[in-house]
Amino acid sequence: MTQQDRPPINWPATLMFILTTLPVLFVLPWYLWEFDVSAAAWVAAGLLWMATGMAITAGYHRLWAHKAYKAHPIAKWALAIFGGMALQNSILIWATGHRSHHRHVDHKDKDPYSAERGFWFSHMGWMIRKYPSSDLDYHGMPDLVSDPVVMTQHRHYLWFALVPNFVIPMGLGLAFGDFWGFVLIAGFLRIVVSHHATFFINSLAHMWGRQPYTTENSARDNDLLALFTWGEGYHNYHHIFQYDYRNGIRWWQFDPTKWSIWGMSKLGLTSDLKRVPEIKIEQARVNRELERMNEALQARESHSLIADWRHQIDAEWVQFKGTLAQWADLQKSRIEAAREQVQETWEHSDIKSRIDAIDIEKALREQRMRVRALYREFQLATA
Repeated sequence: MTQQDRPPINWPATLMFILTTLPVLFVLPWYLWEFDVSAAAWVAAGLLWMATGMAITAGYHRLWAHKAYKAHPIAKWALAIFGGMALQNSILIWATGHRSHHRHVDHKDKDPYSAERGFWFSHMGWMIRKYPSSDLDYHGMPDLVSDPVVMTQHRHYLWFALVPNFVIPMGLGLAFGDFWGFVLIAGFLRIVVSHHATFFINSLAHMWGRQPYTTENSARDNDLLALFTWGEGYHNYHHIFQYDYRNGIRWWQFDPTKWSIWGMSKLGLTSDLKRVPEIKIEQARVNRELERMNEALQARESHSLIADWRHQIDAEWVQFKGTLAQWADLQKSRIEAAREQVQETWEHSDIKSRIDAIDIEKALREQRMRVRALYREFQLATA
């Protein structure tokens, strides 16, 4: 792309990045050297980072972009206020752009922050200039444009963005007698850290990590990224099951956004939390293990024992397809039983379906472990 072909600079975003980053790079180090900063300033920065970061992950992302759950108006307003304080644009703009990202993931011309265009572009570059891929169409977003919280925040975004960022750090700074410490740390530093934590999901989470569920797009699962993105690091899972309110689906995976949504449901602030059935997750994982084994076989096609290994994996593929057909038949039977509208028949069929689903899920889990063991054996045998 020549200099003349480059899109014009997006000055509002560029100035915002400059005005928030320069004090962190040049003023904060000098201030920390010259003055003592109160512990309260660091605590406030951490709490505000959590509040604004999780307003993006729980609100902008999982609630409004993906409709992974429903929220009470009280929760919506709190998420809208702290989301505005995160300085990542309005809910309407953020969620519309993110849906476009999922719809066209990795497409160089349609994905607003395609990782195929490099780290810098997907991290920040897409916001610095007015690229055509970032053009938004709200006509296909009836749920967003009909939401009064979304539209109020969109129409008055500057108030949501500026007032909390001035009032809260300055007010706390005056209250604790550390005005500039709060402004620099709970204000500017918190904004910059929050920005780049979010941006890493668009960039690094599409370049570094595992792909245990799908290779159809560049998204990765990364436990380290999850630690400072409030659970968003399990990105490979998210891109295949985007409507799940969870990103980290196991109890040991760090996903405080999931925990907060679940916790709010116990207080009546959230409801209809969507979860992908475990059997569908297992299907994706088994499929990926089989694909990985095929990739390994193709890489060592000339090995003398390749035919024996190929025979074993072909048998696993046949079993996997048979399990999928069994699951499809089970789903069809449930639908037919429901249509009969005979309560006794439906209840009996539903109980049987649940038992059969558990058996299928168990079979898939066992097959996944078996194929993974075959992969390890193959790697050792052909090393």
